Amino acid sequence: MQSSYKTYSSFFIGPLRRFLRLPLCHSLVRQQFYSTRNSGKFSASKAAVVLLITLSSIAVTGCQKVIDVDLNTAEKKYVVEAVITDQPNSCKVLLTQTKNFDENNAFNGVSGASITISDNNAAPVTLTETSAGVYEASGLKGLSGHTYRMTIIAGGQTFRATSTMPVFVPFDSLYISERTFFDKSNKYATVSYTDPAGRGNAYRYIQYVNGIKEKTIFVRDDDLTDGRKIERILFFFADDDEEEKKKLKTNDVVRVEMLGIDYPIYKYWYSLSQSSTGENQSATPGNPVTNIEGGALGYFSAHTLQSKTIVVP
Repeated sequence: MQSSYKTYSSFFIGPLRRFLRLPLCHSLVRQQFYSTRNSGKFSASKAAVVLLITLSSIAVTGCQKVIDVDLNTAEKKYVVEAVITDQPNSCKVLLTQTKNFDENNAFNGVSGASITISDNNAAPVTLTETSAGVYEASGLKGLSGHTYRMTIIAGGQTFRATSTMPVFVPFDSLYISERTFFDKSNKYATVSYTDPAGRGNAYRYIQYVNGIKEKTIFVRDDDLTDGRKIERILFFFADDDEEEKKKLKTNDVVRVEMLGIDYPIYKYWYSLSQSSTGENQSATPGNPVTNIEGGALGYFSAHTLQSKTIVVP
């Protein structure tokens, strides 16, 4: 409190010594100024104290004011999460719509859409709606090097996207690494593989701990590691109140999926990760870079998929 008084006093004494030429609008300060000046015992320090007290009282009363925030509603947009992999029965499209701030966060699947996926120039395959907003093609399996085209017709709008399944890169091994930061030792899952020669390869890793999916987005390209042996530690960070809960512990079961993704999908996940961690140097978060044409949000990804599981020692 004493240091605050000195700070505010030094700030106000200069102007007050110049006969307080600044307009003093508050009645209490004005009355105190005139009474001390007329008495011939004017003290700039005393006036500074009075002004400090007055400003403090205004700040305290101002904190009690209720501010109503007007959250404007926005036009709803379609959101697409579409994948086709090199594994059987993995072709799936989730179709939803955005919600306003005051709406619940439940899955609001959009029914009645027409969705097709074609392999190169082959005849398109129509997906079947298995539940509200969930569309699948159980017999459609992706192949490395093939380009897939998706078309969605919903609510009178048409959305299109293409994605090329990259070359298959073997997922060599999964093991646990231990690292120490700020005198705290933690265990992390580590993936190992060899990136093939030629830039343009990109990868995404999805981690599950005891069946629960880790929210951290793990994504990487080969700009700096082209053709090299990769040892990627899946560092994940949490708030202080969640840190202990998220640590890998002995006997935890960790499963990691390694996805070989094309570059447009890498840009989608990278931009999403930058926005979610506040690292995009933007005042407000933006939508991730989509590969869908027509105004929908989301992505269409044709990727390879491998999975390994380990028990934490």
